[in-house]
Amino acid sequence: MELKLTKPICFFDLETTGINIANDRIVEISILKVFPNGNKESHTWRVNPTIPIPAETTAVHGITDEMVANEPTFKELSKKVYDLIKDSDLGGFNSNRFDIPLLAEELLRAEVDFDLKKNLSVDVQTIFHKMEKRTLEAAYKFYCGKTLVDAHSAAADTNATYEVLKAQLEMYDDLENDVPKLSEFSAHKRFADFAGYIHLTKDGKETFGFGKHKGTLVVDVLEKEPGYFGWLLNADFPLYTKKVLTRIKLSSLNTKM
Repeated sequence: MELKLTKPICFFDLETTGINIANDRIVEISILKVFPNGNKESHTWRVNPTIPIPAETTAVHGITDEMVANEPTFKELSKKVYDLIKDSDLGGFNSNRFDIPLLAEELLRAEVDFDLKKNLSVDVQTIFHKMEKRTLEAAYKFYCGKTLVDAHSAAADTNATYEVLKAQLEMYDDLENDVPKLSEFSAHKRFADFAGYIHLTKDGKETFGFGKHKGTLVVDVLEKEPGYFGWLLNADFPLYTKKVLTRIKLSSLNTKM
């Protein structure tokens, strides 16, 4: 079954130096862009992360410092990546919790003002876990009847993710072939940022999802405790979370003018 698309969707996968969204870097990115007419465009880049790749991470994806020493940095690739995804929805495996937040961090570091408000995201892992609760290799075997060769290489994982989603649509009659519906189904809690620090209420208002102000409207906290905003900007939060907080702060100031 092919996807019913009204705009392109980019399936992508990252191999990284680690799993810390704020501090780790991309070492490989693969993007498979699928167009509404069924055409596909695929790109894979190795990336010099500009920081060492830990041995335990290399043991997972097989990419060493030496292998990326002469590759472009993400900043050098950022325009190509952004031009590829800016008009598209996004799809991935555990992408809502990891790949999208980390990609957003890298784009902001590269001074690309990346905002996903117009981009829906379909997390194939969430659909899989809600339906079967297994891993990508098991998903590929279960849905596609194939063994995933070269697991943890970005290109193999990206293509497997695309094939799994199509097979999921074939298998589940109650799973709609519609990106907005798939995005809604594959979402976890609703967040204003990617990392889950700022939650959204049912009526779309931002609340803190952590700390002493958990559950409290962000705009109320920033108004009553101006110093808290400064602390948040200087603390070790992801850049995109800080971007969202700054937007809320500026929006609040503008409404008072």
